[in-house]
Amino acid sequence: MMIEVLKSKLHCVQVTEANLNYMGSITIDEDLMDAANMIAGEKVQIVDNNNGERFETYIIKGERGSGCVCLNGAAARKVQVGDTIIIISYALMDFNEAKNFKPTVVFPKDNHPV
Repeated sequence: MMIEVLKSKLHCVQVTEANLNYMGSITIDEDLMDAANMIAGEKVQIVDNNNGERFETYIIKGERGSGCVCLNGAAARKVQVGDTIIIISYALMDFNEAKNFKPTVVFPKDNHPV
């Protein structure tokens, strides 16, 4: 049996930009991506702590060291610059493998890995 489990989480990063005129996705600083074991194109769930919005999109690699967390396209309407969000990715795995799997959870400081 396969189940979906938490793979990675960037807990409480700040939205630095909301770009409505982009085709879609979330742009994330490459340092944050590396710290959370996330990759470009990966599907993620976004949870906005300020307004309760929950939605899915995919990752675009942002400039390393920039602290960039930019919601693009339609997702830009669901957040405000300065909002605190949680970025979550999941993985499908065998039930027995999932029992021992340890997700990567990052608590950034000022949008930079600690």
